[in-house]
Amino acid sequence: MSKIVVQICCSVDSHYFLECLRKDYPDSEVIGFFYNPNIHPYSEYLLRYKDVEFSCNKLNIKLIDGIYDINKWYEITKGYENEPEKGDRCTICFDDRLYITASKAKELGADKFTTSLLMSPLKSQEKLRILGNKLAIDNNLEFIFKDYRSGSGGINQSSTVKSNRLYRQNYCGCMYALNAQRLVQNRLSDELMSPISKQILPNSIEYRLEIFQKRDELYLQQKEFFITKVEFLNYRILTGITLTNKKVLPSYFLAFSYLKTKNVKGKIEFIKDGIGYLNKNGVILVTTDKFNSLAKTTYTSTKELMFNAPSFIKEMELRYIITNEQNSTSPIIIIDEIYLEQDIEISLESIYYNDTKDKIEIIS
Repeated sequence: MSKIVVQICCSVDSHYFLECLRKDYPDSEVIGFFYNPNIHPYSEYLLRYKDVEFSCNKLNIKLIDGIYDINKWYEITKGYENEPEKGDRCTICFDDRLYITASKAKELGADKFTTSLLMSPLKSQEKLRILGNKLAIDNNLEFIFKDYRSGSGGINQSSTVKSNRLYRQNYCGCMYALNAQRLVQNRLSDELMSPISKQILPNSIEYRLEIFQKRDELYLQQKEFFITKVEFLNYRILTGITLTNKKVLPSYFLAFSYLKTKNVKGKIEFIKDGIGYLNKNGVILVTTDKFNSLAKTTYTSTKELMFNAPSFIKEMELRYIITNEQNSTSPIIIIDEIYLEQDIEISLESIYYNDTKDKIEIIS
């Protein structure tokens, strides 16, 4: 039986592409091959792989996971970091993925190979056709070049993605392309941020992993649900340092802490029940013991809290308890000890921005 190995970049491009391919090649076995060392960070790679796995299971198509060799990808694209989308870096990336796909096709005894990259409007079909045909000749294979995105293909693809509730990513996967894209959009590349606290931040890749894991569970349970978009105000802390007498203190900044000036020096002028108030900028300092009392936790030190924080929602609840304000942005900092007239110097850079996240609604 004829076999077609399909390099899959993401389910958005592959699901409709695989449906069309099976219609055009009914006598061939279609095998998915997820080889994408360009995707960064790894959590995004895992999210896309899991989504492709979900898609292939629905289509009853075998899926093979390739090696995630990000270091090799860094090496082959070195010097091309500033290339634009569809530039020479993309050509190098295509070449690597198609070369490995052709090798995998030979290994599996397939006679044909292709790639779902042909569905992406951000990728050059001509470059893919030239590279694919060259590798086909070198490996005694057939490269399937199909333009399923022309005509009504794009509309059909979008409808398929929506009806199957697939993960619609907002960048190709490449960190260099992402940074350039976010620079033009004047947006933070928050996809590349991961806190040492292990906390799952709003609309982070880890948050999306949870959402689509829930989708998979609901699908297996045959429950009715839909995925909707929610507009909200997102937050990220970029840097946060607390000093006393020029000595850095282990400190943890509670979510939504913000300083307009980014730097402030002052003294603790008042302490009540483990909570201290700086005489500048509405800064609030909380001892680790007081934090444990409020959060019902058992941290032995602020340093422990820094590496294993409570949930983001829990932090927002604590912020309200401490300030008794719904929309407080006062810096709230957890340190091990506080005392009156203590000199405190704070450096804080954080950002608020409008964002959109996925949310699952269960119908029945």
